[in-house]
Amino acid sequence: MFDIGWSELLLIGIVSLIVIGPKDLPGMFRTLGRFTAKARSMGREFQRAMDDAARESGVADTAADLKKMTSKKSLGLDALDQAASKFEKWQPGKPSTTPKGPATQALADKKAAEAAARTATKASGPDAKPETANPVATPAKKPSVTKPAKPAASKPKASKPAPAKSAAPAKAPAKKPSPKKKGDA
Repeated sequence: MFDIGWSELLLIGIVSLIVIGPKDLPGMFRTLGRFTAKARSMGREFQRAMDDAARESGVADTAADLKKMTSKKSLGLDALDQAASKFEKWQPGKPSTTPKGPATQALADKKAAEAAARTATKASGPDAKPETANPVATPAKKPSVTKPAKPAASKPKASKPAPAKSAAPAKAPAKKPSPKKKGDA
């Protein structure tokens, strides 16, 4: 109603105490209170009179009927609001948290089966034969990458027990004769 804070009321009280004086201040507050009470009672009486006139003329019934006809529920806007709120809360990466009934569960199972069939078709290729009753998943072949061989001297081998030596000594590998140079005869 009035935009008066406590600091303004305190200032008004101090000024009125100085101007009116402490002797006449209680009488002034009493008169101000009576005036305020009378204004409020007149406002309540006016409001009651208007409510009675509206009730007698049937405006209240018409207003209630009009509110019912234009309500969100009767226009179907409540379902739209629910759908909009679900869409606003929807996060594509997270699964739905709505309760699943039997029909919803069956639909979800059907969609999952269709998705699995699509991925199986994509993995096997367009020329592949349909899958059998007991499919065996074969992983796709990765291209083989050969790694360069590392020299054996760079890595120490793990110590393994030496195999038992046989009685016959091992033959030394035969050396190839070195090619002769032009100056050698």
